[in-house]
Amino acid sequence: MTLEQTLAARAAVESAIAGRTLCDVLRDTAATRGDLPAYSDKLGDDGNGWRTLTWTQVRETALDLAAAMIEAGLPAGGTVAIMGSNRTEHVLADIATLHAGGIPMSIYNTLAPEQVGYVAAHSSPSIAILEGPDQLARWALALEAAPETTVVTMDADSWDAFIAKGRAYRAANPGAVDERSAAVTPDATATILYTSGTTGDPKGVVLSHHNVLFESQTSLDTGELHEPGVTLSYLPFAHIAERILGIYIPQFQGGHVHLIGDPALLAPSLLEVRPTRFFGVPRVWEKIRTGVSAKLAAEPDAARKAGIEQALAVGLAWVESTQTGSTTSPELQAQFEAMDAAVLTPLRGALGLDRVEWAASAAAPMPEDVARFFAGLGLRIFDVYGMTETTGSATSNGPASFKLGTVGRPQHGIELELAEDGEILIRGPINTAGYHKAPGPTAELIDDEQWIHTGDIGVIDEDGFLKVVDRKKEMIITSSGKNIAPSNIENYLKESPLVGHAMVIGEGRPYVVAVLTLDGEIAPLVAQKMGIEASSLSELAQNPAILAVVGQAVEAANARLSKPEQVKAFELLSGEWTAESEELTPTLKLKRRVVTSKYSDVIGRLYGD
Repeated sequence: MTLEQTLAARAAVESAIAGRTLCDVLRDTAATRGDLPAYSDKLGDDGNGWRTLTWTQVRETALDLAAAMIEAGLPAGGTVAIMGSNRTEHVLADIATLHAGGIPMSIYNTLAPEQVGYVAAHSSPSIAILEGPDQLARWALALEAAPETTVVTMDADSWDAFIAKGRAYRAANPGAVDERSAAVTPDATATILYTSGTTGDPKGVVLSHHNVLFESQTSLDTGELHEPGVTLSYLPFAHIAERILGIYIPQFQGGHVHLIGDPALLAPSLLEVRPTRFFGVPRVWEKIRTGVSAKLAAEPDAARKAGIEQALAVGLAWVESTQTGSTTSPELQAQFEAMDAAVLTPLRGALGLDRVEWAASAAAPMPEDVARFFAGLGLRIFDVYGMTETTGSATSNGPASFKLGTVGRPQHGIELELAEDGEILIRGPINTAGYHKAPGPTAELIDDEQWIHTGDIGVIDEDGFLKVVDRKKEMIITSSGKNIAPSNIENYLKESPLVGHAMVIGEGRPYVVAVLTLDGEIAPLVAQKMGIEASSLSELAQNPAILAVVGQAVEAANARLSKPEQVKAFELLSGEWTAESEELTPTLKLKRRVVTSKYSDVIGRLYGD
């Protein structure tokens, strides 16, 4: 797309959202879809079913909460911190804050008290809305340092009392909330999102109503999502993708969002809700793939297994034929439709994905073998690329512009360039104005020509599709001067169903080594099939037969790598990596510095130090 075409597309999006804020958007959606379901949640698998609010109920309850916030002393432009799982109270608090003229900030549930203290001191929230005892404990230091902060918890007594106060205040002061809402402009801050802090203290990304509405509109246009969807919301609301898909686009377009408070309930919720749209970070798709692969491998009926494999091959061929530059022949289309009806739709149905019309992935590049596996199921996963600082996706695949192994082309109205060193640069109305109270980091992020420097290295192919190579700061340069992208090697290693996580090391070293973990769900099943008895993952990680299979996986990965990239030594660790154990961010990305520090003794052994 030429610059002229990009600017024309930008103007079209700007025209669609001109002068509007999220307060306007919700008002209009409630007016047109008021009696339709908006948000449902299920707080744990307690058998009580879903709680559901209509769009009218969402707006009215949010206005009562906004009134309560004003009465509690929230100034216009003041911040409200929210720490809780994905439940209706979290969404309502976010919406209410905007209508009170404030700035909502969802805080990761996994932050330690010291990290919460840093964020609280940096953002000075007037109100903290916390889910329960765990969140209160994480906020103890922050609240001790700022005792004037109003605290509301999401338990029935505190929450209902706060709403009641707001309802009474709103009745006595009927214009108070409307005045605050009317004063909100498109350039006003819609949220401050503190990055998960993979490098140093978290930075608060400031996003405006205009940023959010432009991102919502251009995402819907690129994805050709013309009708409201049925979705699941299970990633943290402190993550920009979940905010766009779970809070902003639903208000913008309507639809029915099912909030999953515990990510462990994702699999059964998929089967129950059968969403029409589904988003997952690569690790979520990898876990689904691993489970399906294990079941297919265990299929006892040879004829049925062969039939499934044939259907998967047809599904992959069909998806490949829908890529930009390719054509689906009538014969392949007919063959796919037959296989889809007989085999692939039931397979997707067993996962709860049979109604999915739009599936996507982001946060890290999707391993191509995972995308191709789901393509075999007849499911196109539209990989997208962006960051919190670009309000989410800046490039994306979509029905009309799709290529496996890439993160798509720039979305409507967004400019994309590569710097001389291959760094991906983004410019457009989705770009943040900067970091909260951090002029230095802001100057490093945004140059004088308003390009955001993403810190990622990429390549653009002849059709304009972007492929992300790796993080600029994570590229490995060995002692012999070889440049190596670690994520490529790690994705090959994780193709083994036994391997849960992998991290390769080699910066300034003569060769590459890896630390690996077992997949906590699949490894015990594989061990059982091998006749291995073990009481824990730790015991499995020391089993010679398991080590031998993992060693074969390393050899298989090495066979696909150049000599400098090959893993010369590895160690299988005894535990899993999680956000709570600090090796992963809340969105399941590796914290390389944490792993390097925490397992320095292991790395030393691998190099014979």
